[in-house]
Amino acid sequence: MSERSKVLGDATRLPAVDAFPDVLSRRIDADPERVERGLAQLVLTVVELLRQLMERQALRRIEGGSLTDDQVERLGLSLMRLEQRMEELKVEFELADADLNLNLGPLGDLVE
Repeated sequence: MSERSKVLGDATRLPAVDAFPDVLSRRIDADPERVERGLAQLVLTVVELLRQLMERQALRRIEGGSLTDDQVERLGLSLMRLEQRMEELKVEFELADADLNLNLGPLGDLVE
């Protein structure tokens, strides 16, 4: 028997995919609602992190006096709208602040 036929022969003895009907379903939780909620949780966590970083940077710039009154007004309005939309999305996906929390190590938790 040649090397090639040994390899092919071994491959034909492998169990068929049909022999493992629940393998994929056990490994991948494909429930559409859970997938959608999990994705929303991930995206909103990243957006919340960025929102908090932007808010802190804005406060530093305001305190440093590097923004005009008009810029401060627009920045404040934008941050308020973003926070309001975040609240709406948390309600829509049935998420709480704790669901968006990340432990940032020495920096502490994302959601205070």
